[in-house]
This record gives sequence, structure tokens and C-alpha cells, in this order.
Amino acid sequence: MTNLDAHGAHVFLDYTGYVSPTENDGQWILKLLEQAVERSDARKVHSHVEPFDGSISPIGFAAVVLLDESHVTAHCYSENGWLALDCFTCGGSDSEALADDIHLQLLKEIPSLELKRRQHVARFLHEEA
Repeated sequence: MTNLDAHGAHVFLDYTGYVSPTENDGQWILKLLEQAVERSDARKVHSHVEPFDGSISPIGFAAVVLLDESHVTAHCYSENGWLALDCFTCGGSDSEALADDIHLQLLKEIPSLELKRRQHVARFLHEEA
């Protein structure tokens, strides 16, 4: 098998024990993601949150910060206490540092949060130059 280089990285974080720190938790988490992006070397190009009221999807939300380097997302099933995050960056942006920042901010606000999995996946794989 040929050795491959990666031009990006995707970090997945899965949590249990999510309890909303505020009434409008989708907006709260979107702000937390945006602030982490602002502290990083990534560049935000758009952001959006979509709350789910339980009528079609389970109660929770999906939030995304679109980056010119890719994206940062959060998806939550509030009633189950599940929160899934992903940080996907390419080029010079550091997805691990972004994930670390978000993780630390979450733990400050939600002490019951328990990280079940953190996985790093190389992306934009290509032949070595």
C-alpha cells in the first residue's frame, strides 16, 4: 500500500450527560462554537443553528459553523443527554486545538458531561509528493 499524506483532519467527540445550561441551548452552543473558532486560526464564513422541538426529530438541535477550511458542528438529542461534535479542518488550521478548546468550555459549563469517544481521522488523503 502506498503511503498517503493528509491535508486535513477530522476530530469526533461523543458525549453523554448533556444537560442544557440555558433555555435556548442551541443558540448557546452555537455561540460557544463561534467563540472557539474566533480564538483559533480558522475563518468562519457562516453559522446556523436549527432547534428540534420533537414534532419530527427528537428534541434537541443541530448547529454548524462553516469554515473556509471546512466546518465545526454540534448535534444534540437533549432528552437523551447525547451531544456529538466534530471539528473538520484542512490546510493550516488545527482541528485538535479547536476540539480541545470546545471540550474545555463545555466541561466548564456542564460538569455532568462525559466524553465517551474522541477520534482523530486524517482527511483529504493523497499520494505523497
